Amino acid sequence: MWNRIVDGFLRRFVRHGTLHLTFPDGTYRRYGSGAPEVGVALRDPALMRRLVVNPSLAAGEGYMNGTLQIENDDLHGFVELGLRNLEQGPAGLLQGLNRLLRDTLRGLQQYNPVSRAQRNVAHHYDLSGALYDLFLDTDRQYSCAYFPRPGMTLEEAQAAKKAHIAGKLLLQPGMRVLDIGCGWGGTALTLARDHDVRVLGVTLSQEQLGVARARARNAGLDDKVTFALMDYRALDGQFDRIVSVGMFEHVGVPHYRRYFACLRDRLADDGVALVHTIGRMSPPGSTNPWVARYIFPGGYIPALSEVMAAVEKESLWPCDIEIWRLHYAETLRHWHDRFMANIDRARTLYDDRFCRMWRFYLVGSEQTFRHATQGVFQIQLARRRDAVPLTRDYLYPAARGGDLRAAAE
Repeated sequence: MWNRIVDGFLRRFVRHGTLHLTFPDGTYRRYGSGAPEVGVALRDPALMRRLVVNPSLAAGEGYMNGTLQIENDDLHGFVELGLRNLEQGPAGLLQGLNRLLRDTLRGLQQYNPVSRAQRNVAHHYDLSGALYDLFLDTDRQYSCAYFPRPGMTLEEAQAAKKAHIAGKLLLQPGMRVLDIGCGWGGTALTLARDHDVRVLGVTLSQEQLGVARARARNAGLDDKVTFALMDYRALDGQFDRIVSVGMFEHVGVPHYRRYFACLRDRLADDGVALVHTIGRMSPPGSTNPWVARYIFPGGYIPALSEVMAAVEKESLWPCDIEIWRLHYAETLRHWHDRFMANIDRARTLYDDRFCRMWRFYLVGSEQTFRHATQGVFQIQLARRRDAVPLTRDYLYPAARGGDLRAAAE
């Protein structure tokens, strides 16, 4: 029976690309045409029902468990085929109902009071630090790098990201800077070292906190940089600048106004904030169920309309909004290649199932930036409309100088 149901589902679902499928009983079927062309074998009859009801969750679980096997382990092609077809909408009543249920319950899934937020952060960021050393750059930047020119290394692109953010913050020596969601401390330490500012970095991850504090001591910057285990909602005082990189995805839509009210209250009157977050270039939706269960519980990629609806109610000026399109896809390609180069070391930390899960996460994320609706927002905010220059020329002084010289000739 399930062969017939899955066959009917896939005939409707595969409208782009070609899927060669071998069922658990050995039956072979071909669906669709064109590229990408992927071969898949299902090894567990129980997986058939789950694929029909919730394909996004079941496909990831099947790959993790080894019950969904991809020919030549072409995970990039498999995920691309899935994404291209998922973007066309549900292929049947069950998938439509599943998506409707996810969208209806998304507020509950994104409800992140302080205690729940800390548990969600620990699920992902309190994994072994040795795992992140296998694929991140030497500064442990776990967010989108910036590739202003082709051929950059990951280290170069992450340094370019930090420099771009520092430029938007318009830092001056002696300023007090708040880093919300400071990770392992790389951005805070870079700003303190390169711009002579004092930084408070806050995180909810015990693992990250310990590493960040040790890095500050080893760099001789613990007189300029302080790291604390603290939720952004518990902060007080005011800061000249606020930066938040890769943390907003964990705030949750029900808390957006509280988040931006905190930014407003913590900013000095002439202060500037920079929020760097993954964003969706589509209307509001819900989190992929596999990602929500295994990778980022409580996480959500916001639409710009959701973000700005909160900003405009909290007396903040959006001074600049920059959209990065394929930068994160390139970042994730680097991460995946580094992870695979160190896969044997990863297996000594965890097991094969975890390694398949992590690879599915990295490849799925890259392909989502390439073939779905994800990008990155950099949103510059201030309490005063004149807190930053009126044009972006200050970010690109060399290019601006060339323009002026050309105009004068």
